[in-house]
Amino acid sequence: MGFLESVRMALRALGANKLRAALTMLGVIIGVAAVIALMSIGRGIQASIQAQIQALGSNLLFVSPGAQNQGGVRTQAGSAPTLTYEDALAIVESGRVPEVLSVAPESGGFAQVVANGQNTNVRVTGVTPSYEDVRSFHAAIGEFITREQVDSRSLVAVLGANTKTLLFGEGDAIGQTIRVNQQNVAANLRVVGVLEPKGSGFGGSQDDLVLVPITTQMTRLNRARTSRGGFTVSSINVQLADEKIETSNLAVQNIGDLLRERHRVIQDDFTIRSQQDILNTATQITGAITLFLGAVAGISLLVGGIGIMNIMLVSVTERTREIGIRKAIGAKRRDILTQFLIEATVVSVLGGGIGIGLGGGGASLLNGISFGGGQTLTTVVSLDAVLLAFTVSACIGLFFGVYPAVKASRLNPIEALRYE
Repeated sequence: MGFLESVRMALRALGANKLRAALTMLGVIIGVAAVIALMSIGRGIQASIQAQIQALGSNLLFVSPGAQNQGGVRTQAGSAPTLTYEDALAIVESGRVPEVLSVAPESGGFAQVVANGQNTNVRVTGVTPSYEDVRSFHAAIGEFITREQVDSRSLVAVLGANTKTLLFGEGDAIGQTIRVNQQNVAANLRVVGVLEPKGSGFGGSQDDLVLVPITTQMTRLNRARTSRGGFTVSSINVQLADEKIETSNLAVQNIGDLLRERHRVIQDDFTIRSQQDILNTATQITGAITLFLGAVAGISLLVGGIGIMNIMLVSVTERTREIGIRKAIGAKRRDILTQFLIEATVVSVLGGGIGIGLGGGGASLLNGISFGGGQTLTTVVSLDAVLLAFTVSACIGLFFGVYPAVKASRLNPIEALRYE
């Protein structure tokens, strides 16, 4: 008997028990749909995080405070006030780091902001004019912080999109006054600009903030200084001339040498990370999450395969006499084996096809759904996930169909004909 004839007989056998075949496929359908939907969510999380990192700016290095020794005890990394505004200026002005295109130090902390009868607690960050291009924070209305405002320590502010809406609603914020209370120091600031919406990033929404001239932040709001007397900054954003790894490595080495010399330390009291380092770490973490979600959903595929084996064993028992008759009139073992393998594979392949449709459709419906904190769920249905789920479902049907098929092919025709 040819292969096509075996396929036709297998399809007729399944058609004779449509409900049972449909229920058997249900396990595979659920398994494939779950694999595709959960992997799509994982890929969506990965894409969302990558977009957030890239939205920080381009070709960036991030210099942050490290740890320092206090009384023989080393403080937690990032908690020590070791970086100064003068360090940021030296990276550009010393000429020792030619790979650097621009530097944007920032200094700030959370503060209470009051205006128009409303108040909110947001991050108030002191910045320089270069921050606009280095970190891609552009003004949608009004202007960004200018060099004149930094030099004169002006009492001005640029509002994030969410902060503007919360304090002034749909009204015009330009020229309005806000009051900032930070570390028992209060100041009235005039609004000169409103930023374009940035969306969510690390640590929450990037639209919940107020930007002020860094000199205003350091001298009128937060007067923190290091032991060396300089005004502290919370981080230094460094924009490189290009995206080459060699450029990044040289910049890291040169900035490190410069800061160690300025701080007069042997052990680094600062940390330098590249944008690519952060992206690689995030990709590894989200990739592991995606695989975990796929593996969890894959358990239901295994259950579906067990269901296929169970129903095929029942089918062998029910059709014992049929097998005996076919063998008596000349059917070979491979004919019986092929027929039952095809039946099992058809069940899993059809179930996989339906599951792909349901999983892809479900992922599309979930895409863009909002949940707590103003976050939105992003899903990405990738071709490799679809192919993986479909291939695994077909292989599971083939694998779990082998034992029933072998059992059917080994039946003794005389005993099969006697079976009742």
